[in-house]
Amino acid sequence: MTLLTALSARPQAVIFDMDGLMLDSERALLGCLAQAGAAAGHDLPEAFLLSLIGSSDALTRQRIAAQVGADAVDALLQDSYARYDGLVAAGVPHRPGIVDLLDTLVAHGVPRAVATSTRRPLALRKLESAGLLPYFEHVATSSDVAHAKPAPDIYLLAAARLGVEPRHCLALEDSPTGVRAALAAGMSVIQVPDLLEPDADVRALGHAIAGSLHDVRGLLLPLLEAPLPVGEGLG
Repeated sequence: MTLLTALSARPQAVIFDMDGLMLDSERALLGCLAQAGAAAGHDLPEAFLLSLIGSSDALTRQRIAAQVGADAVDALLQDSYARYDGLVAAGVPHRPGIVDLLDTLVAHGVPRAVATSTRRPLALRKLESAGLLPYFEHVATSSDVAHAKPAPDIYLLAAARLGVEPRHCLALEDSPTGVRAALAAGMSVIQVPDLLEPDADVRALGHAIAGSLHDVRGLLLPLLEAPLPVGEGLG
């Protein structure tokens, strides 16, 4: 997969999705859901599980309840989250290239934040156990806003906490839901798909699509190494 568009200017901040973009957590969580469903005698087809990617906790619960029944959803989620907590405690594996990209942004003084649909306590645990939390000045989560992705709230909050206008921010996302949220916030977006390949409707949004975070770093590096215009800073 190649980049469909190139960035026209150096971003003043980069805002990262978490699950599926930085951490290989979506694959792990969907596996835990499938295991918990099977143990309870519920059929959770792969297509259904993939449809949950990028959803808020509330929407995920609602969709699973529609699949297995309202009386069964609490026990199923409790089992799946218990399985998942063990993986989180051990440190969810990184997506390839994330540390190199973050190190590059740190070296060039580019502010960084997280914008995730995960609730705050779990998001912080994931980032800390994976060793990524120190890279970020701010973490915006679904606990902090009224509306989760695909609404732009989480991205707008992350930009506000960094003190950078959304139009000067680059958002990195893996899911179509997250892409729509970042675009609605007025940001430039690069999508690095994980489990869901972008379909024609997603590609028509006009954002950049990269095959890996290594590709993203390669795209950004010339912009970061170019001299800034006189009088221009990153604030």
